[in-house]
Amino acid sequence: MKRYKSWTLTDVHHDLWLDNFATGNERLHFGPADWSIRKRTLRGGLRDGVDLVEVDNGALSFCVLPTRGMGLWRGNYRGLFLGWKAPIEGPVHPKFVNVAERGGLGWLAGFDEWLCRCGLSWNGPPGEDVYSDRQGRPHSDQLTLHGRIANQPAHYVEARVNLDPPHEIGVLGQVEEGGLFSPRLHLTTTYTTAPGSNRLVIHDLIENRGALLAEMQILYHCNLGPPFLEAGSRVIAPFREVAPISPRAAEGIDTLDTFAGPAAGFAEQVYCYDLLADSAGRTLAMLFNHAGDKAVVLRFNRQELPCFTVWKNTMAPEEGNVAGLEPATNYPNFKSFERQRGRVPVLPPGGRWETSWSIEVHDSSPGVAMALQEVVKLQAQAKAVVHRTPQSKFSGEPGA
Repeated sequence: MKRYKSWTLTDVHHDLWLDNFATGNERLHFGPADWSIRKRTLRGGLRDGVDLVEVDNGALSFCVLPTRGMGLWRGNYRGLFLGWKAPIEGPVHPKFVNVAERGGLGWLAGFDEWLCRCGLSWNGPPGEDVYSDRQGRPHSDQLTLHGRIANQPAHYVEARVNLDPPHEIGVLGQVEEGGLFSPRLHLTTTYTTAPGSNRLVIHDLIENRGALLAEMQILYHCNLGPPFLEAGSRVIAPFREVAPISPRAAEGIDTLDTFAGPAAGFAEQVYCYDLLADSAGRTLAMLFNHAGDKAVVLRFNRQELPCFTVWKNTMAPEEGNVAGLEPATNYPNFKSFERQRGRVPVLPPGGRWETSWSIEVHDSSPGVAMALQEVVKLQAQAKAVVHRTPQSKFSGEPGA
């Protein structure tokens, strides 16, 4: 049993709230790393009223946004920027986001995180979801882009420090997505990192707190720009099959794993991967720069997150030059398409879905080379099949 010291930053049920908070190595002396956890409320512009909790382990830092579904806004590893420069001055408070705008694409007005969850009841493009319930009764729901969770504020937030070695530090948050005549899904997320390390662990638990069966979907939109994204950067993962999600993506199939430099007006391209994994389901994906000395590695389990997508959006920096690495329960197609292919998990009343995955940052050629060798070892299980056109098993309608 791990021993923690914790501080409650927000607890709606008990009417508790800390507008500002700080703790660190000057109070709890754990090793040589100068770690800290700080909380403040942002003011001014579109960010007015957004809570921000910054966790700094002495080498790796990241900013948690309780106001935006416990997403990660930005980070830094030994001077390397983690995230991307969106064409908005964020982070954006949900009160300024009308998800119904632009035909259901209004979600994009608040999208500028390094890590953004898409879900929990659905993700993918907007549209009308027509289906029958378990009693055969017809239903119709208007779905907006990528669901609701990214614009739902946390009702409970806690800073945590492990009192035992390696003394992980982090933040726990709880967010509820629901409403009358809607599924009641509850997210508990914990971010942890060890002082001085290059690794961040994300643990998510999604519970159905309603009295009926509830569908769920989650896609982790991990977004990166320079210095990891540049002309000649590559994305590498061990895969059995990969296919473009749309005819537009098929245009770039010859440069599937390579990124071009920024180009004004570039039209996004999306690719769906069926990844290879070890006997326990563990796999990885990596984006690294042209020189091969800077990389971000995602490690996750296919048994929990069976689908993986790469989003290429190398527009001009002023427009939002970004690459997305996206482990998920599904591919980013419309929900009805994913439902037909069995990629929409159903939770019984009281049912739970859980995942634990991590993000690593490397700032040296040896570190990048070691991760590449892991990919090569997993790829030896099967010949990689690259489809030149969209495949019905992966996509039916364009997604992002």
